[in-house]
Amino acid sequence: MNNCDFLYKFVIIGDSGVGKSCLLLQFTDKRFQAVYDLTIGVEFGARLIEIENKKIKLQIWDTAGQESFRSITRSYYRGAAGALIVYDITRRETFDHLVTWLKDAREHSSPNLQIMLIGNKSDLGFKREVKKEEGQKFADEHGLLFLETSAKTAENVEKAFQKTSRDIYNKVLSGELNLSMESTGIKSTKKKISLSDDEDEDADIDFNRKDSGCC
Repeated sequence: MNNCDFLYKFVIIGDSGVGKSCLLLQFTDKRFQAVYDLTIGVEFGARLIEIENKKIKLQIWDTAGQESFRSITRSYYRGAAGALIVYDITRRETFDHLVTWLKDAREHSSPNLQIMLIGNKSDLGFKREVKKEEGQKFADEHGLLFLETSAKTAENVEKAFQKTSRDIYNKVLSGELNLSMESTGIKSTKKKISLSDDEDEDADIDFNRKDSGCC
């Protein structure tokens, strides 16, 4: 395994069918899967990125959007450094539900959680029900970052994770985030680490599986 400078925990949240799993797959594997089963509970992905020559491992939890899994989803907010809240620009109801998702995220996570609002499926602009300006306005009103993305064409998918990670990194450099506190969702290390070091007490996940090793 290579050395990591930082490990960030991310969560992806939002209604069912908005493309959360497709965004994760596009970011981690650079591919699109047109037919995707609904996420049951949570799914996991990881990828190494670089910011200012620092290697940062993103440990990403893709959560189920169904109400029946909401209590499970909430347990993953704890200790998260970043969150992507996703809606579907072609389905107005997914945008209308953002207030609930944001309330949940802020109630169950660290006050330092960096949140990126994502309007997904920008490739389906001809079916658009939510204007880009509406997404930007919501983000501005609630202090969020904002991008429209397409998990299908990969538009802005990389940028969404990179931008959120860079803002977290800048907060680390400025001292705004205290890395000695586990609630920040960030680990700094000068040695080799594995994701099992960051095991979530509420997660029934095998952190030692091959695809979850750090770096």
